[in-house]
Amino acid sequence: MSNSEANNRKTINKVAIVGGTHGNEFTGVYLVKKFDKFPELITRPSFETSTLIGNPQAFQAARRYIDTDLNRCFAKSDLENSELSFYEQTRAKEIAQTLGPKGNSKVDFILDLHSTSANMGFTIILVNNDPFNLQLAAYLSSLDPLVRVYSSIEPGKENTFLRSLSNFGCCIEVGPIAPASLKGAIFQKTEALIHATLDYIEDYNNGKLLSNTYPLTIYHYLKVVDYPRNEAGELEGMIHPQLQGRDYQELNPGDPMFLTFDGTTIYYEEEATVWPVFINEVAYYEKGVAMCLTKKEIVRE
Repeated sequence: MSNSEANNRKTINKVAIVGGTHGNEFTGVYLVKKFDKFPELITRPSFETSTLIGNPQAFQAARRYIDTDLNRCFAKSDLENSELSFYEQTRAKEIAQTLGPKGNSKVDFILDLHSTSANMGFTIILVNNDPFNLQLAAYLSSLDPLVRVYSSIEPGKENTFLRSLSNFGCCIEVGPIAPASLKGAIFQKTEALIHATLDYIEDYNNGKLLSNTYPLTIYHYLKVVDYPRNEAGELEGMIHPQLQGRDYQELNPGDPMFLTFDGTTIYYEEEATVWPVFINEVAYYEKGVAMCLTKKEIVRE
């Protein structure tokens, strides 16, 4: 760290750990409950750590949401719109009052915990390209080759996720795991990543020189692809068996993507190699998303 960087550093004084932004993603919820019972686990000398269950009603119902997806309710205009009255829209305003406001948040860092039915392993999802967030992602991915970094940032488009309330932060997305369930190994590894994140922030606040963990591999969002559907919007096919579970692996022109119910294979026909993620995510059927296509970039600092 250079002297100018050290002089310009913003100390992180308040960290928020959020679980259950989606009510049926139990890993985050029960980690928050564990930390509430044993707060010493997330206590670090240089900053205060709070916890929050994002969507408690949906958690009680073991559903992703009650009325609408909470993690799409944090557009600034929506937070300021008093006429929006779905449960999640109201809850988003409450969370923004607790953690926000957006653009001038009370907390300095938000760690949002999610889980997925897709074979995403352990994924750090960036909230933005702030150097601190990139350095943290590089550090966490250096700890284990199974930890990958995904950027869902769309240039020119506002981030409407909960973690966008703060400039510093990220999401930890883990899977594969069925909705409304727990897996011991995933629970333990997620907790280890949380502790590694808190330790990194502690070292950062104390001005410790952290080892260079670049190069960093980032998978950048390109677009979504829907399943084959008929004119009525009904499914006419599924993920091809050769693609199922191959998140973060190359999809090359001519590779199988879908298998229709009549046995026809639909191939990937674009010119560029891509790396699909969130393949066959259960919660994305309703969104018309079979997978997200990404491009792979190696950042060398």
